[in-house]
Amino acid sequence: MAQSSTGSGPQSKAVRFAPARSYLTAAAVAFGLAAFSGWIALRWIPAGVPAALLLLSAGAVLWLALRPAIYISDAGLSVESTAIRWSEVRRVDQTGWVSPLVVYLTLCGGARLRLIYPGETEESNRLLRMIQQRSIGALINGVPYRQIFGDPKPAQPVAQPKPKFRLLTEEDEAEVERLYHRLRTAGRIDPEK
Repeated sequence: MAQSSTGSGPQSKAVRFAPARSYLTAAAVAFGLAAFSGWIALRWIPAGVPAALLLLSAGAVLWLALRPAIYISDAGLSVESTAIRWSEVRRVDQTGWVSPLVVYLTLCGGARLRLIYPGETEESNRLLRMIQQRSIGALINGVPYRQIFGDPKPAQPVAQPKPKFRLLTEEDEAEVERLYHRLRTAGRIDPEK
């Protein structure tokens, strides 16, 4: 679940991507089924196979559910104590995994980082899009950034609306409006034909 975070520190004004709660639910269900299968295995030995498989699955899903949140800001990406600036990213390679999302980031020094985000499909796609769009100097799945997104545009200052000053009071505006309607009904405001 993505949330905006506006606290102080390295994650200020960042979008937070936390693991989906459905992974905790799935882990609890898998542990429950593993326990039930284990109980059945006490009387019928072949039930031990699904009990072991369910226990392994529950452990894997619990590991995904307890993954740290990912923070995306204009400056970079951070996971736990690891912070990566967008200028350090040289390559973004996505795998076939969308939920959970698995992305490989190659950094300046050749270091390769595997990023795992166990979120809902929509949030996983949003995170991937944000990573790709902010990695200006990177190859996106082997294709240069400019071929996909075009030339990056420099940030333009937001134009402030011009202040509006009241020239007339509300009573004067009402009087002007009344005079305008009076002239219009008298026919003196429309051009002669």
